Amino acid sequence: MGEVTGQPKYLHVANELRRAIRAGVYPVGGELPSTARLTENYGVSTTVVRAAVRELRDEGLVRGQPGKAVYVTAEPDGDPAANDSVEERLRQLSDTVHAALREFDARLTALEGRAAGPAD
Repeated sequence: MGEVTGQPKYLHVANELRRAIRAGVYPVGGELPSTARLTENYGVSTTVVRAAVRELRDEGLVRGQPGKAVYVTAEPDGDPAANDSVEERLRQLSDTVHAALREFDARLTALEGRAAGPAD
């Protein structure tokens, strides 16, 4: 999950998800990865992910559909990264890219497994 920032883990995850939404990784109308996928991507507990998603929900950025998914409903206002140092912004971008790559790798692996089909 990167270096220690001194902020609670759920806020770090919420900030990363905000940045990903702003960057179009998770566009308005699209869905966030599952809780299980987010726990894996960020190396945190289910409780941390749920608190991060609750933070975004309270801000009106996402809406949960019970039994389905959490959908992005709006983009964050402003850019909280504007006051960050260049090093911090690069670290955050790196974390976001690594999380997206891990998700892509997991999806690709699942697709390759389905394409291979049952062994004869």
